[in-house]
Amino acid sequence: MRQSGILLHITSLPGPEGIGTMGREAFEFVNFLKAAGMGIWQVLPISPTGYGESPYQSFSTYAGNPLLIDLGLLAEEGLLAPDAQEKPSADAETVDYVAVIARKERRLREAFEAARGKLDNEVQAFSQEQAHWLPDYALFRALKAHFGGGSWLDWPDQAIRHRQAEAMRRYAEQFEQEIAYHTFVQYLFFRQWRALKEYANGQGIRLFGDMPIYVAMDSSDTWAHPQAFQLDLNLKPLGVAGVPPDYFSRTGQLWGNPLYNWKALKKSGYRWWIDRMRAMGTAFDLIRVDHFIGFAKYYDVPYGATTARWGQWRRGPGRAFFDRLNRELPGLNIVAEDLGAVDNRVRLLLKYCGYPGMKVLCFAFSGEADNPHLPHHIPRNCVYYTGTHDNDTVLGWWESASTKEKQLARRLLGFAKDEDICRAMMEGVLKNKAATAILPMQDILCLPTQARMNTPGTLGGNWQWRMKPGAADEQLAARLRKLNDQFGRGKT
Repeated sequence: MRQSGILLHITSLPGPEGIGTMGREAFEFVNFLKAAGMGIWQVLPISPTGYGESPYQSFSTYAGNPLLIDLGLLAEEGLLAPDAQEKPSADAETVDYVAVIARKERRLREAFEAARGKLDNEVQAFSQEQAHWLPDYALFRALKAHFGGGSWLDWPDQAIRHRQAEAMRRYAEQFEQEIAYHTFVQYLFFRQWRALKEYANGQGIRLFGDMPIYVAMDSSDTWAHPQAFQLDLNLKPLGVAGVPPDYFSRTGQLWGNPLYNWKALKKSGYRWWIDRMRAMGTAFDLIRVDHFIGFAKYYDVPYGATTARWGQWRRGPGRAFFDRLNRELPGLNIVAEDLGAVDNRVRLLLKYCGYPGMKVLCFAFSGEADNPHLPHHIPRNCVYYTGTHDNDTVLGWWESASTKEKQLARRLLGFAKDEDICRAMMEGVLKNKAATAILPMQDILCLPTQARMNTPGTLGGNWQWRMKPGAADEQLAARLRKLNDQFGRGKT
């Protein structure tokens, strides 16, 4: 079945809260997707953001991002009174994270107080349902605030860093109310997420989630499960994750995430990973596994290095992990992000698993005849993009492309005028034989570099873009529906 979808992170939705949420605008976007003949809504990771507000550096692989909770829905059910303070501008095209975080925190604590005695049974049932991760996460957030917000590696109490039983009991009692608050916030998030997913699925829209292969060093995951990672006796990482110099960076990308202890994980039957994938399969209809390459081989950068230049490739778990995953969780709809340092080992593992990989049209025009992103090289079993969240927008890429790249693009895509570049790129992806085509919303709207979501290897200015109110209107939906029908991807 040929299908299509749109890549738009929830934070990029318009709305009155300074950031996109799981409220009215999210439901309206589902309606827009349906009207456009699309069947997929792809989002970035929905976990709580950490350093730099990157969704790929989260405090938890299981928890939901409180910033995505819609306050208007809470007001409708009586958990919030009208906000006396000035609201953010609904027309803002970027997220002011400092202001949004402060307001959201204040309002969620108001809701927590208002809900006392009203939702206790529901919250308790949710807490029991999520008992394999929620208590650790809630305590982690309470401890993190108590110790000034720094990394858990720097907490002055060694006993709690090492999770000694007496320290765990003592702090759990000391921060009982703060733990209850974070538990309540997660209850709100999951309730709103499940309602959105149920609505989307009812409209024939599948939610396509994103799972970073690595977790953050400063996360409840690493703190609660140190045995799953390559840490020394003092819980410091032996090496950290990254990638060598590539298209995005001449010095490579130093991600800093802890590396997995694959030998220990194998002995446990990959239990930590199985639990994680089960949660992802519940939250999403399709799962993009970021940096799939890491299962075949992973890049090990010495801890403390200032760039990723001097790392080494090491063997990942390979087929053994996926054999176990498929036995325990058959039927997961996984898409492998196989961009980057793809070699024969990676290709063989992807072929063995049978997962669709990813191809990006913006990468196709290097002039190399064997470029795997060229339209005539695209296999059916893949997801074809104009660009990803890490790319410049199509318009931004075009404005900085070389003369040779532009000449090749014009020839292969069959257009002449510069102003037709976005249309030509979208059509190039939609008419391709790839089973799935995904268009970033910025490319549908033909926006310039300023709308770019992320520039890898940079800090600041990322993850901020928001769509203008009214941009996803009936006229645009009709144009997309026409394209989908024309190229055999229209969803009835």
